[in-house]
Amino acid sequence: AFGKAAHPPPPQIGAELQQKLVAKMPGEEEEEFYVRYYVGHKGKFGHEFLEFEFRPDGRLRYANSSNYKNDVMIRKEMHVTQAVMCELRKTIEDSEILKEDDNHWPAPDRVGRQELEVVCGKEHISFTTSKIGSLSDVMAS
Repeated sequence: AFGKAAHPPPPQIGAELQQKLVAKMPGEEEEEFYVRYYVGHKGKFGHEFLEFEFRPDGRLRYANSSNYKNDVMIRKEMHVTQAVMCELRKTIEDSEILKEDDNHWPAPDRVGRQELEVVCGKEHISFTTSKIGSLSDVMAS
């Protein structure tokens, strides 16, 4: 989804600022942190999806493709602060998602798929499941 953009790339940031953007909690060693989420399906309007990723350097990338009424793909990139990255990391850690296992989750189907990938220090998870639209879908799984 994050292929060649139709718009110019964002300005490059200096190495010093890039170092400040790595998600690191106070008093801890610098560790890699990355999050990617995708939800999509292939239907009568083609491949429609929403995807975002937070990269270790603080770059947030977003893509949204809907062919409804011939819409074009939306792609955005920006840099977020270390505070935002730390809060995202804290949310991931507090959720304990890194301890989960997707073996019993519903497999992707014709309705669609969701993917969640997280790298947090030495831990790396990559989950795939069907597209879940409501709490009743979660309870039924």
